[in-house]
Amino acid sequence: MITTDFVPGSPCWLDLGVPDVRAAAAFYGTVLGWEYESMGEGEDMEGGMFRKDGKVVAGLGKLTEEGARPAWMIYHSVTDADATTQAVERAGGTVRVAPRDLDEWGRMAQYSDPLGGQFAVWQPGRNKGVELVDAPGSLCWTELYTTDAAAAKEFYGGVFGWRFSDMALPGGGGTYALITPAGLPEERMHGGLMELPAEHLTLAHGRPYWHPVFAVADCDAAVGAVTENGGSVQMGPQDAEGVGRLAVCLDPANADFVVLTPVRG
Repeated sequence: MITTDFVPGSPCWLDLGVPDVRAAAAFYGTVLGWEYESMGEGEDMEGGMFRKDGKVVAGLGKLTEEGARPAWMIYHSVTDADATTQAVERAGGTVRVAPRDLDEWGRMAQYSDPLGGQFAVWQPGRNKGVELVDAPGSLCWTELYTTDAAAAKEFYGGVFGWRFSDMALPGGGGTYALITPAGLPEERMHGGLMELPAEHLTLAHGRPYWHPVFAVADCDAAVGAVTENGGSVQMGPQDAEGVGRLAVCLDPANADFVVLTPVRG
């Protein structure tokens, strides 16, 4: 489960980069019940925040990087973004955006892992991260599709101190590795990684990628809203034993995300 205490290495923020901010705001507003709050618009800057029940759940911005695909970026909390940057470089990763301050709110940096998966970190200042998690309409899990699970575990384990526990997927579907922050019990697992061949990772042209999992009250209703509003479904809806009912979706710009109605104990 993801919580808002944001221990080091845990997901704390996410934002979406798309070509059409207004279209994305409308889509996620319908699918997840989010309200969009603009932070100012102009030729070079367009974006804002998503809120659910008044609480910030994600950011939204105009995609400006040349050649970049529309996608969600997941940020992990760190105590020192500069030290994390050094750890990324020592482990063979690449710095995409060097650590920089965002006024008094915090310090951020973005990277690629050695296989090409993009991720980010947030060193909190006044802003610790999102305000709602593990509830309908908010982030409840993060997931990495990678071409080399062993290499990914070595890299992220070295950078964040994550612990991994493997579980077999049903029907001979391979192995899924569950991610737990350093020093915490397995009840605090916040994500997973799965190895897939490059030809299955067409969204990122064969490179690994992260995506968010959003909790929803009714997976099938959420999928209906996705398809009725210009999105599409890559997989599901289907039941996952002990997890819940889920579907892998694409928004109208082809940014990927998962909707999950979790099993509640």
